[in-house]
Amino acid sequence: MKIFNCIKDIVQVENPVVTIGTFDGVHLGHQAVFNQMKAEAEKINGETVVITFYPHPRIVLGSSNSDLKFIKTEKKKIEYIEKAGIDNLIIIEFTKEFAETSSKDFIENLIVDYIHPKVFIIGYDHQFGSNREGSFELLKNLGNTHGFKVEKVEEQDVEEITISSTMIRNLLNKGDINRANRLLGHEYSITGKVVTGQSIGHNLGFPTANIEVADEYKLIAAIGVYACRVWYNGDCYKGMSNIGYRPTIDKSENPDAGITIEVNIFDFNSSIYGEEITISFVDWMRDERKFESKEALSEQLGKDKLHAMKLLG
Repeated sequence: MKIFNCIKDIVQVENPVVTIGTFDGVHLGHQAVFNQMKAEAEKINGETVVITFYPHPRIVLGSSNSDLKFIKTEKKKIEYIEKAGIDNLIIIEFTKEFAETSSKDFIENLIVDYIHPKVFIIGYDHQFGSNREGSFELLKNLGNTHGFKVEKVEEQDVEEITISSTMIRNLLNKGDINRANRLLGHEYSITGKVVTGQSIGHNLGFPTANIEVADEYKLIAAIGVYACRVWYNGDCYKGMSNIGYRPTIDKSENPDAGITIEVNIFDFNSSIYGEEITISFVDWMRDERKFESKEALSEQLGKDKLHAMKLLG
């Protein structure tokens, strides 16, 4: 996949099939748009072009104290768009000045002038441009003027739930990993660097890798214990992860302790401090809770591991 940081930098694209959006999560609804693009491109011997924005428009236009979080980091979003088989990705720097661009000017002065689309495909609820005035009807009218076809991909449902990034965020915030994964079409994940912890898990018989997430806007799923897969250096391992405050340990020894993300990787004993790993969450197992003693916690962790092994298969 070719990546461009400005529409004006894009090289000649053969019979472009274009879409535009933020694509947080790259969920099954987004994938339906990408699949339709690829099908249209195949018909006309064309190439697919996805246009997205960075930073996310809601960060730029929102208040400074916004608690908005995203399913995927920018790096992971790009990775999944490439996995979807897209030929060209344009990442436009989103600024307050750019936000003032009208939908008509954006299509005519940038997309038409520099990309020359043959087909434009959008999702059922997508709007773009200043004040989100860009609509399917506007695109149809501009398509008639400038000679490109416009298609709409209807809403996608899983188990009678309409797929949307907002719905998936809500599910993750409730810890409903299983359902969120079904709407995503892949497993929700967190990538981060392994940092030095207190070695308490090791002393309990369940050594953990503590994860530091660099992206402040990355959505972290609800507090709890999860069955997961861990990706490190190209290999996949089974494991269990805890997101929370470790009340049995930290609340007694450090009342000001913040949220932690830690994972016990099964059948793994390498030192990976400073390395990057990805935790793919498979299913929620239980709430985090305070135990009477470290011994009681260790006993529960043994039960958690058996549960996780069953869920992971």
